[in-house]
Amino acid sequence: FTSSFAVFTPPQALSQIRVSVAYNKANVKIVGSHAGLATGPDGATHQALEDIGTVRMLPGFTVLCPADYWQTRRAVRAAARINGPVYIRFGRDDIPLITTSKTPFRVGQAQILRDGIDGAILAHGEAVYRALIAAEVMKRDKRLDFAVINVHTIKPLDEKTILKYAQKTKAFVVSEDHQVAGGLCGAISELLAENNPIPVQFVAVRDRFGESGNAEKLIKKYHIDVEDIVGACKKVRERKRLAVYKK
Repeated sequence: FTSSFAVFTPPQALSQIRVSVAYNKANVKIVGSHAGLATGPDGATHQALEDIGTVRMLPGFTVLCPADYWQTRRAVRAAARINGPVYIRFGRDDIPLITTSKTPFRVGQAQILRDGIDGAILAHGEAVYRALIAAEVMKRDKRLDFAVINVHTIKPLDEKTILKYAQKTKAFVVSEDHQVAGGLCGAISELLAENNPIPVQFVAVRDRFGESGNAEKLIKKYHIDVEDIVGACKKVRERKRLAVYKK
């Protein structure tokens, strides 16, 4: 196991990780902490927004992004049982608990936190909590019923579950504290493009560096907060309606 800020490893050590770890299928676990805008006051130089995409492209890597304390414990232990390279992404701030010490965790198996029929919100890390709040807001105020799926394993992706909900809901919103390119947004888009193209909206950082500031305010400024997820859900629901109408 090796651990550092996510802006230092993988990016600064990418050549060594690519050749010495991935190419050699070495039994190495890389922990990237302080990832995303949630790092807050540390600023752009220390807010990793590209790390998932960097390691997801490396052959043979498993990529884990746990959603809270209990899931982090289980993810680390699960990583230790894998004979091969693993990247585990952590944030910095406290995250509300959405799992318990008894909640099952299996690498490569997405977690259905809330069922729904109008669409599905797919998220990882601290974005999962915001997705749950957004789903409750829509159920209460907008009369929209969205599922929430915790995609804690970005690679290997739980294709079976994701495609099942694509068929069931026919509308996705993908939310993450990461660049829109390369992370979960990219992984979901690639899967759907080859199997079941449906309307998808992204709630992610769009080709920008972060900045120093209060984490909560940055989440709002960069439009990856609860209200942004709600807005994306309403938009994708309308796109779904229009797609059905055209048929």
